[in-house]
Amino acid sequence: MKNRIGIIGGGSWGTAIAILLGKKGYEVDMWLRNESQCQEVNKSRENLKYLPGVIIPSNVNITTDIEKSSSNKDIIVLAVPTHGVRGTLKSIKEFINGDEIIVNLAKGIENGTLNRVSQIVEEEIPDIRYTVLSGPSHAEEVAKDIPTAIVAASKCKETAERVQDVFMSPKFRVYTSPDVVGVELGGSLKNVIALGAGISDGLGYGDNTKAALINRGIFEIARLGEKMGADQMSFAGLSGIGDLIVTCTSMHSRNRRAGIKIGEGMSMEEAVEAVGMVVEGIKTTKSAYELAQKMGVKMPITEEIYGVLYNGKEVKNSVINLMLRDKTHEIQDIVHKEDNDW
Repeated sequence: MKNRIGIIGGGSWGTAIAILLGKKGYEVDMWLRNESQCQEVNKSRENLKYLPGVIIPSNVNITTDIEKSSSNKDIIVLAVPTHGVRGTLKSIKEFINGDEIIVNLAKGIENGTLNRVSQIVEEEIPDIRYTVLSGPSHAEEVAKDIPTAIVAASKCKETAERVQDVFMSPKFRVYTSPDVVGVELGGSLKNVIALGAGISDGLGYGDNTKAALINRGIFEIARLGEKMGADQMSFAGLSGIGDLIVTCTSMHSRNRRAGIKIGEGMSMEEAVEAVGMVVEGIKTTKSAYELAQKMGVKMPITEEIYGVLYNGKEVKNSVINLMLRDKTHEIQDIVHKEDNDW
């Protein structure tokens, strides 16, 4: 099978995936919005703005022609931020026939609708085959062939396995999963917790604090996921705790870097400007907070980060609020379910 591939979006992650697929010998069309950037990338064969120092293979065609990047394709990769997914789908759906597989790279929840990306795709292009790729996978490392493992989740096993075959390489291992809800939520909500980990770093707190945030963060992510129908085991996997660990601890993480700036005293807007790229966790924090309220799920870390970003709460007070919450069991849900009276 030829596997004609189009990538919509030329940020760091879209470029890294283009490099990965180009090295595998596929003919890839990658769409960039900006004409001058497109010319620069074609001339240098590097994405100097988002992924400098890595050569893009010659079989990756860089273009601003969105029709060329989306028509006559077997796989279309969505490599745009979550807030741009709906508009992108509206732009390309006239060029596709419905037999393609949509592969989503975005990790976020749409503001307002509170939709995951799979739900946006279903609304805009009903019944098209869909897979989400998620897991601990910094673009900077994938592009340099540093060993990475990731999950391809789809409702259809055949679709997930097709994507697995196309994307998998000796340095890029792809697992499959049927749990689209869990994989999407894990990839999205970890960005919120990573903002908190960065804020903790910016305040000068230590490894103890960050470990607590990571651990309690996966618990509240899993609570919301369970209420929304996700498989709890997904949060123990690559798209759950795996992605959460790497995003909370690495300086490749935009969300952690933005959090550090906020912890050091910058405003949300100043922090995003300092990072210089989209920080998905900023918008997702708002959606996650609203989802938690809607579903009646306690997400104390998310609530405090929402307060810092959108209500002007003092970051040090938010940490104190978390530390002084009501006493409870560590794994309270399990204790209650088992009716353990010790």
